[in-house]
Amino acid sequence: MSATFKKIIGIGAVLFLFVAAFGYIKLVKSNTAFEEKEVFVYIPSGSTYEDAKKIIEPYVDDMSGFEWFAGLRSYPEKLKSGKFLLTKGMGNFKLVSALRRNVPVTVSFNNQERLENLVDRVASKIEADTVELMNAFTNEAFLAKSGFTRENVFTMFLPNTYEFYWNTSAEKFRDKMLEEYQKFWTKERLSKAENLNLTQAQVTTLASIVHKETVKADERPRVAKVYLNRLDLGMPLQADPTVIYAKKLVSNDFNQVIKRVYYGDFNIDSPYNTYMYQGLPPGPIAMPDVNAIDAVLNPENHDYIYFCASVERFGYHEFASTLSQHNVNAAKYAQWLNEQGTK
Repeated sequence: MSATFKKIIGIGAVLFLFVAAFGYIKLVKSNTAFEEKEVFVYIPSGSTYEDAKKIIEPYVDDMSGFEWFAGLRSYPEKLKSGKFLLTKGMGNFKLVSALRRNVPVTVSFNNQERLENLVDRVASKIEADTVELMNAFTNEAFLAKSGFTRENVFTMFLPNTYEFYWNTSAEKFRDKMLEEYQKFWTKERLSKAENLNLTQAQVTTLASIVHKETVKADERPRVAKVYLNRLDLGMPLQADPTVIYAKKLVSNDFNQVIKRVYYGDFNIDSPYNTYMYQGLPPGPIAMPDVNAIDAVLNPENHDYIYFCASVERFGYHEFASTLSQHNVNAAKYAQWLNEQGTK
């Protein structure tokens, strides 16, 4: 081998090592342009590579270097939508890898008062907006297939913390909620509902009233039985929380705080007003805790048909089997409210 050829090989090897080193540096050298330890990047569904570049660009120091490696990794052709975590100091290799790992989001909800409130809550966590979610939840074909109505579909949603991808569609979110609902209604729960002559939606609707009547978990089975007794006797439920809900619904003001129900409120013409209309309202007046649902399914055994707030054990209630005893309890509570100046 001639000296000239050896020299050419040596130069080539040096050039190769130089190029390799340069490429390696471009892969691992920090290419982030933010000071925070980490940032989240959201790429909407249906985005093109050009769309994605505009979203990514504020977080990348050398965009040409990023594009060079993104091209090598076929990122433009295999673009993913979703939520992605970028950390400070990432090089191009890690940046592209991170943009292929869709980060799950947690969606938590409880004690929502209406379907509209739930929609707002969910839309703040996933890509689907309030209109898409409401349309999915109230879709006529879905309601008919799943056995819900526009008024009671809210009973499908169980308070909990769930994990989704940010780019989950409204329909996929809805279908996941239906799946969770069906898991919740075990054979045992279904059997107990049947024994009460109530559907699943009716159980949850009654549970929403129980939930609003008392925050005391140990008292809920007793309150639930009062309402079940009234239903069995053909009495109106006469539940104050339903009157409050009806008042808010009629006024279209769910932000108002109502601390006291007056006799005039009993005349509010709404199917949710259980003083005016017999039986259960057409749907829930809130999202009940699972504890409240199970309280309806496992009621305490008693013959009480009346109750009112206790002035001796705050947060609890006084129960009665006769109207005369209830009137005594109610008078005590009314007097206490007047002394407190509650309006």
